[in-house]
Amino acid sequence: MKEPLSSPLYLEKKERPQEYPIKLMQHQQDAAQLAQKIHQIIVSSGEAQTRLQQIAQVIASAFRVDCCCLTSVTFDNSEPGISAYWLAEPQPPHEMPSVEELSEISQFAGTPSIEEISAIEKSILSIWQHLPLTISALLTIPTRFQGKNNGAISLICSQTRDWHQWEQELLDAASGYVALAISQIIQAQKLASFQQQIYTSSQYQTLLNRLTLVSRSNLDLNEILHLAIAGTAETLQVERGLIVLLKYADPLFKTRSLTQIPKAKATVVSEWSNSYWSSRGDASKNKKANLLNQFFWLNECSLCKSGFENAGSPVLIADKPDLLAFAPDLTISPLFHIDQLPALLLMPLESQGKVLGFLVLQQANTRHWQPEELKLVEMVSAKVSNAIIQTQTLRQVQSLVDERTAQLQRSLQVQGKLYEKLRQYNEQLQAANKLKDEFVANVSDRLRHPLTSMNVAIRMLRQPGLQEQRQAKYLDILEQQCTQEINLVNDLLKLQQLESHQATLQLATIDLNSHIQNLRPSFTETWGDKGLTIALDIPESLPLQTDVESFDRILKELLTNAGKYSATDSTVFLKVTHQVSEQNDQIVLT
Repeated sequence: MKEPLSSPLYLEKKERPQEYPIKLMQHQQDAAQLAQKIHQIIVSSGEAQTRLQQIAQVIASAFRVDCCCLTSVTFDNSEPGISAYWLAEPQPPHEMPSVEELSEISQFAGTPSIEEISAIEKSILSIWQHLPLTISALLTIPTRFQGKNNGAISLICSQTRDWHQWEQELLDAASGYVALAISQIIQAQKLASFQQQIYTSSQYQTLLNRLTLVSRSNLDLNEILHLAIAGTAETLQVERGLIVLLKYADPLFKTRSLTQIPKAKATVVSEWSNSYWSSRGDASKNKKANLLNQFFWLNECSLCKSGFENAGSPVLIADKPDLLAFAPDLTISPLFHIDQLPALLLMPLESQGKVLGFLVLQQANTRHWQPEELKLVEMVSAKVSNAIIQTQTLRQVQSLVDERTAQLQRSLQVQGKLYEKLRQYNEQLQAANKLKDEFVANVSDRLRHPLTSMNVAIRMLRQPGLQEQRQAKYLDILEQQCTQEINLVNDLLKLQQLESHQATLQLATIDLNSHIQNLRPSFTETWGDKGLTIALDIPESLPLQTDVESFDRILKELLTNAGKYSATDSTVFLKVTHQVSEQNDQIVLT
């Protein structure tokens, strides 16, 4: 058990003992030398913490104590606390009190009442009880700057010691310089903290500006997502960042009451990791090198389920104990490697009440996520969500435009085909009209010619005194022309039946050679006035299955036209050939 302190912590000046008077000159010299040394340390270059420790060492040497502790007084959380100590026998750092514990000493600096002294002693001993140093004497004096306490100086001895008045006065004199040093260090820390805040804010704003410009560019969505996660992870100095997007099995789930987690596939679409995490020896074992396009189901990961159920609020994990406190029976996707990267920030990507995915930041060491960091991640997530929605909307619009363009092209093709068909039909109609006109003109001429001959024969028969021979001739002419007229009318009727598909074919097999030979005399007689002869080139035996009446009509028309357009005293050649091929078996008359 440690012994009680040998004297009160601090007393009013009128209560200070006067047992050891010292000359005024000696006090002034000691105070001047101590002040000069402290001043030299204050104006020297070097880190603030090192300078404060040097001041503690100078004070401890001047008073020949075993330990000197310098601490600052913090009035609010915005001011950083500082402390420094010096030991005659250095101890391992982990055995020394923390800054928070040292700061408790400064709250007793001042002029405590007699009733507080016992409590002060117990508090000091509780702070230092783990040290091998025996605390037998303690002297604490406040440091004042601009009329306010800003810290305290504590002298500790392992042996019983009565503090003399000149020591208290000397320490009191040195406290002003220590107060100045503490104030400068605090101001320097405030300035450094302020500069760091400005630098951090500048980085945050630069990241947001870059994402704004990227979202307005023509980059692919995957490139935008990679730039977003890489920039955020590098700015916040984490070891890995992921963007996970959800694909719902039921796209209409949002219109329904969500009583359970919907079925959705979570796919890693973008990944970034720093060099330390990427180069770890077990990277290949854990397959960390390639997480892209790997997926898991939403209901299989407790972290993602929590992020989905609390859309708009991030899931924050500082370390493994925090992870266990979050959910003892936690089921987490192995893609997160939560055992090696326990510090995690999972921010839902949300748009109009629909969770699009998650932005995930991870770190191996303990990380307490700060409010400004959460604000940055929230703004980045909003920009990423907007980029996703914008890309999806553009894809839908482009798909609709492509579909409408394809429909228009098909419509134009159909219209082109219809136009071509219409053009062909028009040409066919014009050709048919032309043929009809020619046919009508030809039929009119053919019908008028027999009627004219019949009319002439009738007038001749009416002449009185006509000889019988002449009467017989005119009667023959009248009979021939009448027969010809009847045949023409029958031909017209037959043609009408063919056009209306009402005619029925009477098929019969004939020998083409003998059949044409039988028709030959009638044409020779008809062509007698014009002096035409007919020459036939027909195979000796050529059977043909056809409608005899239609065949005769076609053959007569062919020979009639040939005789009509042939020169006088010429020969009409009729050639019949039999042509056989894989596609056709036909007889050609020329």
